[in-house]
Parts: sequence; structure tokens; C-alpha cells
Amino acid sequence: MAKKVVATLKKNDGKGFVKIIKAVKSPKTGAYTFKEEMVSTEEVQAALKR
Repeated sequence: MAKKVVATLKKNDGKGFVKIIKAVKSPKTGAYTFKEEMVSTEEVQAALKR
């Protein structure tokens, strides 16, 4: 699956996207999990505030 994402991002229309990886702490167990999200470059700041 990762190869497909990388191949898609190499196209001209895919260069306007950024992959955001956030560490999210679980309130129940206290363990950290990672949330990955693909957003456009214009929406990066809004996605990080969420």
C-alpha cells in the first residue's frame, strides 16, 4: 500500500499534499498511538489544531 501512495504523490497533481503523523495519548490506558492523515498544503495548520 505504501508504494501506491508514494507513486500517487509523484504525479504533478499530488504534490500539493502533506502527510501528518500525530502522537495521540489514550485517556483510558495512557498509551500513545499514532494518527496519520493526508491533507493539502493549504489545510496543514487547520489539521494540526484539530
